[in-house]
Amino acid sequence: MGFEQYHEPADELPSKTRTFARMIASLTEEAEAIGWYEQRIALEGNAEARAIMRNAQKEEFKHFGMDLEFLLRQKAQWREILQGILFQKGDIVAHGEESEEQAD
Repeated sequence: MGFEQYHEPADELPSKTRTFARMIASLTEEAEAIGWYEQRIALEGNAEARAIMRNAQKEEFKHFGMDLEFLLRQKAQWREILQGILFQKGDIVAHGEESEEQAD
């Protein structure tokens, strides 16, 4: 029983690691869905259809955010690094470098 999210034998992985892998897969799927809606919205000529697609995309934003928050609660260092990057004004790359250097 092989699943793409596992790169090691699933039956040897602890439950917490399997859950983490599933949530990473879910985060990826939500990001893909956001991108698909972005493309559909860009091409859709019917205003009502576009509004429905925007509403659906907004749901994907929420799902992505919840998945990310769950994952960040599992990995303190990941959270620490992202806190120095996300929602900061200025140079994104510089914030990333600084956050990585300062992480425990």
